[in-house]
Formats: sequence, C-alpha cells, structure tokens
Amino acid sequence: MAAIYSLYIINNSGGLIFYKDYGSKGRMDTNDSLRVASLWHSMHAILQQLSPINGCSGIELLEADTFDLHCFQSLTGTKFFVVCETGTQHMEALLKVIYELYTDYVLKNPFYEMEMPIRCELFDINLTQAIQKDRVALLGR
Repeated sequence: MAAIYSLYIINNSGGLIFYKDYGSKGRMDTNDSLRVASLWHSMHAILQQLSPINGCSGIELLEADTFDLHCFQSLTGTKFFVVCETGTQHMEALLKVIYELYTDYVLKNPFYEMEMPIRCELFDINLTQAIQKDRVALLGR
C-alpha cells in the first residue's frame, strides 16, 4: 500500500493548480479534487483567523481515522498538501522538497504563468523521483 495517496498544490487565491493521485483507494474525478482543494483553502483561512495564537499560519496537520493530511504553506500563500496513510512520518520534509522542486522547475520556467495550472514535464519527472525516494525510505524504516 502506498504511504502517499495524493498531492495537491493550491495557489494563494484557492485555485487548484496541481493534483496528482498516487494510488488512492477511491480515485477522485476532477470536480471532486477541485472541491477538496477549495474546501481545504477555506478551512485553512478560517482556522488561521480563529486561532488563539498570534501569527498562526493555519492548519499543518489534520489527522483522521483513515488518513492524515499534511500541509505546507509558502511565504507567497501557495499551499502544498499531501494526503497519506495515518501515522506516516517525515511528510514535512517531503513537502519542503516538493516546494523546492516547484521553485526550481515551475517558477523558473519562462513559459509558466503565475496562478495557472502547472504543466511542466521536468517538475513531473523530478516529483515522481522524490515521491519514489520517499517510499523507498519509508520501507527502509
């Protein structure tokens, strides 16, 4: 069973700009993935405002009975979140690696327009390698 079910990247206005499924039990269609991204963006923003802690950046981890959702928000407001098996460790490090890949292969791409869906072959290739390295590392632990 895959440790990582899916990856989402949401722009700072709440639009889904990247979605990749890594073997979820119930695959989602495009509309469902858009709804999940929109819901997460809204929950993240609301809970950031409701937090009793000053300077709270929003939800970083949501634990459910059947999955965990780990989130990393960049300084520009772009959110990266991974849905994975419960109890999966070191997702924060993986999200930071994904963010580095995003900055290296998407933002530095002269043909990429900000806030638009990500269509970059080098990003896809390197992302697949990073996810597979993480799976191998998880099996070794």
